Amino acid sequence: MVEAAPPQVNINKASQDELDGVEGLAGHGFEIVRYREERGGFTALRQLDEVPGLSGKVDDSTRERLSL
Repeated sequence: MVEAAPPQVNINKASQDELDGVEGLAGHGFEIVRYREERGGFTALRQLDEVPGLSGKVDDSTRERLSL
């Protein structure tokens, strides 16, 4: 039996706790929410590299768990 993929988390709507629960983003939920609030939201997942502390740390497997 194949395991179902975890549901995607919307980075424009998720709470800090929800973001912290995504493998690869743990401990960065606050910065992601702050970035989103200051800039009016994300328009592309690659913008996560602009979030303080995340530059170059978000890999493809983490991005697959996210949506806009």
